[in-house]
Amino acid sequence: MSFPHRAAAVATLRFVLPFPPSVNRYYRHVGYRTLLSREGRQYRAAVCTLLAGRVQQPLSVPLQAELHLYPPDRRRRDWDNFQKGVWDSLQHAGIYLDDSQVRRAVIEMHEPDGKARAECHIQPLAADVDAGITTRCSKRSAMKKSPGRRGARSSIGTAPSSCSPATFATTD
Repeated sequence: MSFPHRAAAVATLRFVLPFPPSVNRYYRHVGYRTLLSREGRQYRAAVCTLLAGRVQQPLSVPLQAELHLYPPDRRRRDWDNFQKGVWDSLQHAGIYLDDSQVRRAVIEMHEPDGKARAECHIQPLAADVDAGITTRCSKRSAMKKSPGRRGARSSIGTAPSSCSPATFATTD
């Protein structure tokens, strides 16, 4: 649903970034530690170089994002293996304070068109989406004590009675 009277108040940041490495190559494991790989560090540095000076102050509000991935070739890829590198690199570049601020994301894997890239659109989460369209229930109210373990909590299938299964959503 579009709100033309609100269009001027919400600015969308648009970035064209290099195609990210897969999460399988973004990290490496050394013993019991997980480190950012060389390829991950190179990607992060490339994003920081591209975005240097684009944002004066990091965004500090809940965000919604669109990520359009254009792979370099037609090999089969899972779209969910590429988002972590993008979100972390944008945080490191100072676009937002923490990638946990991204509350809603739409990720699309497109057919290759000759130029491998990731197009990212970021904007503040609309107030009507965050607070009004669906009924939201907090995690704390959705959790109840599990009968199996003393003091343990479980939220599996325990939506509060005020929330129907269709409108139950967890928020931080």
